[in-house]
Amino acid sequence: MLDLYHHGSSVCAAKVRLFLEEKHLAWEGHYIDILKGEQFTPEYRKLNPKAVVPTLVHDGKTIRESSVICEYLDDVFADRRIRPEDPVLRAEVRYWTKAVDEELHPACGALTFMSSHRHTIRALGEEGMRQFLDSTPPFSVSADWHERKKTYVRLGFEAPDARAKVELYDRYLHKMEEALQEGDWLVGDGFSFADIAMTPYVMRLDMLSMQGMWSGGRLPCVEAWLGNIKARANFQPAIWDWMPADLTEQLRVNGAKSWPEVAEILDIDRV
Repeated sequence: MLDLYHHGSSVCAAKVRLFLEEKHLAWEGHYIDILKGEQFTPEYRKLNPKAVVPTLVHDGKTIRESSVICEYLDDVFADRRIRPEDPVLRAEVRYWTKAVDEELHPACGALTFMSSHRHTIRALGEEGMRQFLDSTPPFSVSADWHERKKTYVRLGFEAPDARAKVELYDRYLHKMEEALQEGDWLVGDGFSFADIAMTPYVMRLDMLSMQGMWSGGRLPCVEAWLGNIKARANFQPAIWDWMPADLTEQLRVNGAKSWPEVAEILDIDRV
């Protein structure tokens, strides 16, 4: 039995859901509302001391960290491999997944909180916001996430590293554009774990009304890649079906309000 503890807007949870769907695996979902702080309950923190989602429980065994979960699933259920068999191509996939875990994920967290989540959390009131922010354990998204999240919520794009996070995100889009010059997918001739790993992070920009980072001829290969991703049969059940309508609207509206700040950082014509 596969039990997945997850949330609709979590990019890491989306990655695992997409992996599960691509492998045609049945799973039971347990929804953890991370914007209400349900990840901080003692019961959940027994499963995941970092108080993040997703967490996979397979026949009583707990597996954490989204990339580790995906690799575990590919090893245990080996009849439908997502990672390439060729060692060189598999290494190239790992370059992408390693970059996502180490650099792009913290940047995505920063951009999401600066653009949208900060408004949701601030709506809890000063005391509710304080309790939410103080509940983050010392080691979470990153070793310094406890304090950085407070900065993003309180300062938004006035945070000291806001520009650096936006520019890093943009560099990865350009890296994708370069890789996609060779074909429809990021590694080799076929859809792979590299594409799964990047999908939630490009979709986060899409949900935040920040399509201007690739549209209008800026990054045409990325734009075409995203169209191919959305056309896949497993996209809807893995991504959109788990997004609450109110949260989707919050991301869209708040992101649109923040787009001028992002466009200014990247010197993108907003007209």
